[in-house]
Amino acid sequence: MSMTKNDVSVATRGRKRDPERDGAILEATIDLLAEVGYDGLSTAKVADRAQAGKGTMYRRWPTKTDLVLDAVAHMKAQQIDLEALPDTGSLRGDLLAMFQPQDGVRVDRILRAMAGVVSMISQVPGLAETGDYSIFEPWITANEVLMERAKTRGEIPSTADIALAAQIIPSMAAYRALILRVAIDHDLLVRLVEQVVLPALRESPVNPARS
Repeated sequence: MSMTKNDVSVATRGRKRDPERDGAILEATIDLLAEVGYDGLSTAKVADRAQAGKGTMYRRWPTKTDLVLDAVAHMKAQQIDLEALPDTGSLRGDLLAMFQPQDGVRVDRILRAMAGVVSMISQVPGLAETGDYSIFEPWITANEVLMERAKTRGEIPSTADIALAAQIIPSMAAYRALILRVAIDHDLLVRLVEQVVLPALRESPVNPARS
């Protein structure tokens, strides 16, 4: 029995996706986004880098924007495991243990890719809520978890502004990668933790009514 054109189309659409293959394609997208930005990116270039069929890719991601948004979601999911955060017994130790020396290159790659996403947002209206700096949320959340743990054990005051302090290191990493074009390194991380984050958390907030 021969298959009609419609039968082939249905069979193709029904073929199961390969998560590992999708992951390789999205990783290639992130690499190219970091290297050439959104304007220099194309689905064809990603297909060549990932050694994937162009036809399959265009069926999966009809536009370049669709592909980049999926890559951002993939990147966010790969950031950090909140269930496996370090527990060294001190906030200083936890913050330093969460950022390993080799992470500098990885974070730099992520932030350079996000520079391409910023360019995409400026060109595609309505994407600000979807493709913005939500990539930093897992890092901020991880910092908040570690700081709440420190508050519970009495290491920092109950009045500490955790929501603000949790943004310090991710914000500095973003600034260095996007503006200065240099990666955050371990020495800088130590200085940020010891000279900025911990003092900010241990200093009681000023009450404007009493100043």
